[in-house]
Amino acid sequence: MKSYREILLPYQRRFVDDQATLKIWLASRQIGKSFAAAYEAVWLAAERPRTLVLLVSASERQSKELMEKVRFHLRALGVVVGKVTLKETTEEMRLANESRIISLPANPDTVRGFSGHVFLDEFALHRDSREIWRALYPTITRGYKIRVMSTPRGKQNMFYELWAHHDRFSKHKTTIYDAVAEGLAVDVEALRAGVADAETWAQEYECQFLDEATAFLPYELINACETEEALWDEAEREAVLAGRVRPQGPLYLGVDVGRRRDLTVMALAERVGDVLWLRELKVLEQAPFHVQREELFVRAKVCSRCAIDATGLGMQLAEEAEYAFGRYAVEPVTFTAAAKEEMAHILRRAFEDRLIRIPPDRTLREDLHSVRKVVTAAGNIRLEADREAGSHADRFWALALCAYAGARRPAFAYKPMRVRWL
Repeated sequence: MKSYREILLPYQRRFVDDQATLKIWLASRQIGKSFAAAYEAVWLAAERPRTLVLLVSASERQSKELMEKVRFHLRALGVVVGKVTLKETTEEMRLANESRIISLPANPDTVRGFSGHVFLDEFALHRDSREIWRALYPTITRGYKIRVMSTPRGKQNMFYELWAHHDRFSKHKTTIYDAVAEGLAVDVEALRAGVADAETWAQEYECQFLDEATAFLPYELINACETEEALWDEAEREAVLAGRVRPQGPLYLGVDVGRRRDLTVMALAERVGDVLWLRELKVLEQAPFHVQREELFVRAKVCSRCAIDATGLGMQLAEEAEYAFGRYAVEPVTFTAAAKEEMAHILRRAFEDRLIRIPPDRTLREDLHSVRKVVTAAGNIRLEADREAGSHADRFWALALCAYAGARRPAFAYKPMRVRWL
């Protein structure tokens, strides 16, 4: 293991070699923090027989990716694996020395009861991060270690509290500049050019905890409503849009229209009980209007209600959809300050009450978080996003329109238009 560890860069080796009971790593994206953590997890499991190492990730997808890194190190180090167990979202590897490495997505209920070394990967993104910490912290009283790693996500989460206010931790910080200075082969200028938003760059790559006070949707609200189960898979989506499969609940569509500078985004959601599940997020970039019309009509025909941006470029598209499907099935929405505030607060209440589910997608998360509360000279609150961010919060407004469509109640009942479910 001593020779193999040389594949780690100096900042990775410093983190792995630090054997403090509690250690935390504030790290830039794309510098290999999960790779280094997976190495230490394998080392701890192989070093002593019958050791449990628990890996907790922000989502099921990230949990599987982290376990792939564990497999890589196991193969490279020649560590013999006796058994691999898959159970729902949990994956377990049992080594020949009877040690176990278990990887699972973050959930306060499922992480309780384990006694072993704990790795919390991308902890700032964990839903219920405080409850997870309360569930796992007692493990150190039994002689085990806790490792916490993450890129920052504002100040309203347990990762920030541990980093800023807990002195018992051995702390490591690695920005993208630090990593490059110690051998990471990344072109910082090219990477920076691909991140037009200065705020995102500061957070994701310079490890700055940004103040959440002005964010209309703080990360804590967004993270709490993320789930891998939100989106339909491709086959299910095609079956519903083709009318071959009837969804469990009514469908609602929100469309934010763009052409050259902005994206056109279509948010299609299903209401199951009281919860609005985002089933599809269709993004069109510089698409001709006839393509936008075709994509809109395919979705509108299976929806109970649609809300379409009718400001500027969207006016014609909204009028054509209203004519085709009826004024009570399609509502053109002009983006006045009052209309934007109403839609945005409907969306925020859905997040506050946990009545919406979205996929754990970084681009969507940052888009939702990009909308800020700005106080005007007259003392009014205005919602805005910096155009330098690229999408101008198009995903936010598409989802807000979708939530608005789902919340609106017409004067009389209506049915989905022109669909015969097979």
